[in-house]
Amino acid sequence: MASSIAPTSPSASPTATGSPSASPSPVVTASPKATRTQAASRGKARSAAPKPTATKKAAPTSNVVDSGSCGASFYDEGQMTANGETFNPNALTAAHKTLPFNTRVRVTNPANGKSVTVRINDRGPYIDGRCIDLSRAAFEAIASVDLGELTVTYEVLG
Repeated sequence: MASSIAPTSPSASPTATGSPSASPSPVVTASPKATRTQAASRGKARSAAPKPTATKKAAPTSNVVDSGSCGASFYDEGQMTANGETFNPNALTAAHKTLPFNTRVRVTNPANGKSVTVRINDRGPYIDGRCIDLSRAAFEAIASVDLGELTVTYEVLG
């Protein structure tokens, strides 16, 4: 008959071996002094909380894939764009002959240093010397629409 009262393995119970070193938990002794101390700053007098300062968020960096200089003009007539969108003269968009749709291009007016980033959503211009047609809003962001046309620098962003 098998005994159902005692375990068969001597290591299953610390009392089975009779060894005092096999106790189930270590003995904890009290320390004469506290082990936790206050942080050094807690002992100092409180001062007014610092005022928050505005932090400038870093603009997402875009790699410049291509750049150049050419003539730019603007258009503001309601029409369908080459990619099927309804043209919005108040959007920051542009037309280019060969760049893929939705390409981002930073266009800068070297005369005043102002720049605007536009999204290509149309084809054109088809006038010699011009490489980009800006929406009215994009053109106004860098120059007066009274100019009609100006030489810009551009950076294709990737």
